[in-house]
Amino acid sequence: MRKVLFLKSSILGDYSQSNALVDFAIKNWEANHPNDKITLRDLNESKLPTLDSELVSILRPTDGIELSSRQKEALALSDSLIAELKAHDTLVIGTPLYNYNISSQLKNYFDLVCRAGETFKYTEKGPEGLLAINEALVLKATGGIYGENAVIDQFFNQILPFIGVKKVTIISAEGIAYGDEMMQSAIAGAKDKIEKYVG
Repeated sequence: MRKVLFLKSSILGDYSQSNALVDFAIKNWEANHPNDKITLRDLNESKLPTLDSELVSILRPTDGIELSSRQKEALALSDSLIAELKAHDTLVIGTPLYNYNISSQLKNYFDLVCRAGETFKYTEKGPEGLLAINEALVLKATGGIYGENAVIDQFFNQILPFIGVKKVTIISAEGIAYGDEMMQSAIAGAKDKIEKYVG
């Protein structure tokens, strides 16, 4: 039995193509692997705080440091998000492309879960991920066409192994702003790949 954490990160709710791909993946997962445990977190609804000069201190060891109430709240949230990650062995992320990058909601999430001693550590050979996540599936929806060398793809291929994800797969629906025919083709192609991935 796999434990799968699904993340939505679009601000568009039901109008989001990346959110729709996540819903499609969940439906297929439930149909093909009914014994797997599925958890869904919508980062837009989670209202995660943006890392700033006050909150950055929670990413470092806090022994002996007096924390403000806001820092304590953010640290508790970070602990909760990390515990959720550690409780799963598979990760599925739905992501739009905003101005050539991930959404601020997803950036806030990674800022809160990338903590030294918790999800990674530095060694003489460089950083080592501490999470026991076997695989991550990234479901990407973009208005334009960027290919495999898109900045957002490079981000996921770096950040996910950094925290311990062993295998990263990216499925893209590109060109959805190029008219209805192109959008339908892109979504259909992505759904076909999702079905094959989920098995």
